[in-house]
Amino acid sequence: MFHKAIVIGSPGAGKSTFSRKLRDMTGLPLYHLDMIWHRPNQTTVSKQEFDERLREILEKDCWIIDGNYSRTLELRLQYCDMAFLLDFPLETCLAGAESRIGKAREDLPWLETEFDPEFRQFILDFPKESLPRIYRLLEKYQMDKKTVIFKSREELEKYFY
Repeated sequence: MFHKAIVIGSPGAGKSTFSRKLRDMTGLPLYHLDMIWHRPNQTTVSKQEFDERLREILEKDCWIIDGNYSRTLELRLQYCDMAFLLDFPLETCLAGAESRIGKAREDLPWLETEFDPEFRQFILDFPKESLPRIYRLLEKYQMDKKTVIFKSREELEKYFY
């Protein structure tokens, strides 16, 4: 059993859905980084405010933190005892992000009404721009952390059974 877990992976992979299932299964408090970074009016807090709020969470006895935010990933890895990576095919992530447009979500403080082109491009770039660094960091901390990497939604669903 873990007490401090991070859930990372491409936007649209289903990190927040997986995180909610983990929360429901474990009873651990869940924190969505998007809810810390974004304001309801689609602006963001300062990096300093974000970092302060993140540090407060990291100092707690137990948590699940959902989100990438590569600038703070290594810090979160230093504090967690479990890391989940959702490394799904690009098409799965694009479809996942597109499918949630128009749906209210507990992990985002506003309703997405369109597939933002910049966000879509971030997903397209994620395998080349973000994943290599994530894997390097996971490798760096592999002796201290348990890591589970899911390559498909089917593998992820089997985790709960």
